[in-house]
Amino acid sequence: MFTTEGASYGSKNSPTDSSNLDHVTKVIAYHPRYLEQFLNTQKFILQCDGPLPYDYRNYIAIMAAARHKCTYLVNLYEEVFLANGGDPSWLNGLEHIPAKLLAISDINKILAHRPWLLNKEHIERLTKGQNSWSLSEVVHAIVLLSHYHSLSSFVFSCGLTQELDGASHKIENNNVLTQKTAFHRLNDLYNSQHPENIPNGDDGNIRPEVTVDALMQRMKRLSEKNDECSETELSNRFKHVEQQAAELPPVIREAPAEVPQQIGRYVDDPGFTYQDFARRGAENIPQTFRIQDYSWDDHGYSLVNRLYNDVGFYLDDKFRAAYNLTYYTIAGRTNVDTSKFRRAIWNYIQCIYGIRHDDYDYGEVNQLLDRSLKMFIKTACCFPERITKLDYDSVLVELQHSEKVA
Repeated sequence: MFTTEGASYGSKNSPTDSSNLDHVTKVIAYHPRYLEQFLNTQKFILQCDGPLPYDYRNYIAIMAAARHKCTYLVNLYEEVFLANGGDPSWLNGLEHIPAKLLAISDINKILAHRPWLLNKEHIERLTKGQNSWSLSEVVHAIVLLSHYHSLSSFVFSCGLTQELDGASHKIENNNVLTQKTAFHRLNDLYNSQHPENIPNGDDGNIRPEVTVDALMQRMKRLSEKNDECSETELSNRFKHVEQQAAELPPVIREAPAEVPQQIGRYVDDPGFTYQDFARRGAENIPQTFRIQDYSWDDHGYSLVNRLYNDVGFYLDDKFRAAYNLTYYTIAGRTNVDTSKFRRAIWNYIQCIYGIRHDDYDYGEVNQLLDRSLKMFIKTACCFPERITKLDYDSVLVELQHSEKVA
């Protein structure tokens, strides 16, 4: 139903060796409804009519992937860039690209690591003076950056990078680690690196993740609950989860390795990385972004469509496919409404970046997402390059591979 030719690569001309991205496409293809929207969007922003020239589009993909040290995507889009007639000297690094293209690197690093810092002054600097960008070009670039930041996180979070580099065994439909092995590993990992943190259990250990049967019971209870919280209580529950997220470490303990030269030439200010949105004792914490004040449905959709014709249609279809993706199954159980669990993950990710849904009870996050899963989610969002295949195998161990991918 879906080919792995030009649409998969999102280029005017496909690279000659398609094996690497084909592997990633096959993983996404566990969910054909989402794959269709993903490929349609990627084809549109890289191949179809738009304000940016093809060499800029492909180079921006390289810059975005490099921020998350995704060597696999960098290699792929270097090949795509050359296949589409890009100037080979640009691949020597940022100092060899046009000044106009270099100007987007500041927005690239902010979007990749601390998007709440982006403000109108950053846009104004791009759209004024010599080599200025049009607003349509800025929107096109931001869509590209966001797409490839997310794709980089997906590649790492599914444990694919080691496979694609030939350093890991083939992914099977069944999970590799037993639950006992997986959580002993998480427990040892966490306690050895963070002894100062309060453990989950009275015995000083991280408790194993909630079983699927227990998770189903919790989802059922939450669905049947009729209690209504006051606005103040909802706000307090959000702040509590937000603060917990700030205090939670990523799953990987060792300091990140130096940026490889191949990646480093596309990265300026490599020391600029994720910092917790809400840090205990920190001053000048940015204001929480309330989704009701400026939402995609009411504001963002029409804005991007006006500045970059039709891109809003593709993005909206992709967002809706992701948000509503369910088969009403989990770990072999059928007729299960997983919406509570899926929404908890969705809103927890946004909470990490300081985004709040006023009408959501964030108490559900702590009911449905255990500590090990939160650690994995935070790493996947904020430090995806630190995730290994073993980390992927160690979380949600009862779920099928296809369910984890979702």
